[in-house]
Amino acid sequence: MADFDVIVVGSGMSGGWVAKELCEKGFKVGVIERGRAVSVAEDYKDFAQPWDAEHLNRKTAQDREDYPIQSEVYAFQSSTRQFWVKDKEHPYETAENTQFRWLRGYHEGGRSIMWGRQSYRMSEIDFTANITDGHGVDWPVRYDDIAPWYDYVERFAGISGSTEGLDILPDGVFQPPHDLTCAELDFKAIVETNFPGRKVIPGRVANLTEPTQEQMALGRGRCQARNHCAQGCSFGAYFSSNSATLPAARRTGNMTLIPNTAVHKLILDETTGQAAGVDAVDVETGETKGITARAGFLNAGTIPTTMILLNSATTAQPNGLANSSGQLGRNVMDHHSGARGYATLPGNLDRHFFGRRPNGFYIPRFRNHTEEGEGFVRGFGYQGSAMRGHWSRAGHIKGVGEDLKANARTPGPWQIFMVAFGEVLPNEKNHIRLHPTKTDKWGFPVPVLDVAWGDNERAMVRRAIRDTRAMLEAAGGTNIRTDDPETAEPAPPGIGIHEMGTARMGRDPNTSVLNEWNQSWDIPNLFITDGSFMTSGRCQNPSLTYMAFSARAADHAAALLSEGQIG
Repeated sequence: MADFDVIVVGSGMSGGWVAKELCEKGFKVGVIERGRAVSVAEDYKDFAQPWDAEHLNRKTAQDREDYPIQSEVYAFQSSTRQFWVKDKEHPYETAENTQFRWLRGYHEGGRSIMWGRQSYRMSEIDFTANITDGHGVDWPVRYDDIAPWYDYVERFAGISGSTEGLDILPDGVFQPPHDLTCAELDFKAIVETNFPGRKVIPGRVANLTEPTQEQMALGRGRCQARNHCAQGCSFGAYFSSNSATLPAARRTGNMTLIPNTAVHKLILDETTGQAAGVDAVDVETGETKGITARAGFLNAGTIPTTMILLNSATTAQPNGLANSSGQLGRNVMDHHSGARGYATLPGNLDRHFFGRRPNGFYIPRFRNHTEEGEGFVRGFGYQGSAMRGHWSRAGHIKGVGEDLKANARTPGPWQIFMVAFGEVLPNEKNHIRLHPTKTDKWGFPVPVLDVAWGDNERAMVRRAIRDTRAMLEAAGGTNIRTDDPETAEPAPPGIGIHEMGTARMGRDPNTSVLNEWNQSWDIPNLFITDGSFMTSGRCQNPSLTYMAFSARAADHAAALLSEGQIG
């Protein structure tokens, strides 16, 4: 008899959803987490006073030595380092002439407690992009297939946003949005007047503004607009596995969390051709163990999921399990950035703002939609905010004593910041492989990340810089700062923290790893619903899509298990 009905490898954004859905349907689920369990009382630092924070919450020289890659991320602070891996202990390599930055944490909830919470649906335009312009393979689903699942996960997770009626960015089940500041409202009016195909809207973010009874029953509360999200949220106001899906799974009595356990490989029953479980190692003791189940979901994250399947190679399947197509590990995508813009905005000097929103504005994609792309396919969207300079400026103001204090008390002008996130095309040359000889301290082969952006991404980011400057100039901005649109390069792969695509869905088992239900073509009781399944990347943040596909795939797997078609 198997240890569990279903094993879920990974407790993050997608794994939490799978656990919730299957547990609520009555299945016994083992959630295997490479990292430790997380304690809100010990790990969340959102109530720490700034003056009590270690090193004033700044990165230290030791941080930069121990976390040379992780410390580059905006959310790394002395109060959040516990959520990021020590790079020295978790090595990886990059191919020649590539600069992949793998940003990650191993703990209960995974990156769902570190994400920026931006939550946007894919559109029909996104689902048909590959077949329209010929890059990659066609998605095996369309928007109408996923729309009910978007509704479902938005209602439970809690997404604040505004209804806009845009075909490029479908509306959803929203709680009230965070208000735009007066400077953002002025910016919105100017942009939409001068560029009729563009919209400036409140960001759609997974922070509760009007909690439902279902959400409050899980112990979640309203967002307090403190903007301490990177340090954890003791109110459960932002969606994470830890605040929402894992508690929902746990209250059924059907979930077993197995922390500090890294999956080494998948166990395949060669008689049935189905997955029988996993071989794993206790990361604290080094003890190895097997865990069995009737079905399995891989939700470890795009790179770890790919590593597990590649490392599960057998004599009969030397290129890894679930890889008869040869596509496993290929088509790595992220979102490229680099089109950053800063400016001082005029006016509104008699106004200020209250609170610290965990959000700002969003400009949905307009290139190759309402405006031509000029040398590239697909497009980009912007995230940004406009706020007035306040007391924190004092750290950058010259002076001492009373003059410095008076200067700090005087609000500064309104400043705007915006950055474009662009779509990356699927490309088989962008891939993950395992190093043939190097291993980490647990005996896992070290991954080699061979990922580089091409001419399409380069042309896109340079167009985005020009568009950034044009909008800031139209808004009357001064002291405008952007990169050089003639020479700028996209930020390195991985910086977007949205790696995806290595086990893509498709219509043909010869060119894809998964079918329309996130189910392996080769191993019928194996499902993958982390970012690996993405067939294209669109320019919007992907986590909401991972949630929707995870809930949908879990529902399908539950039906197959109940009917005895798998397991």
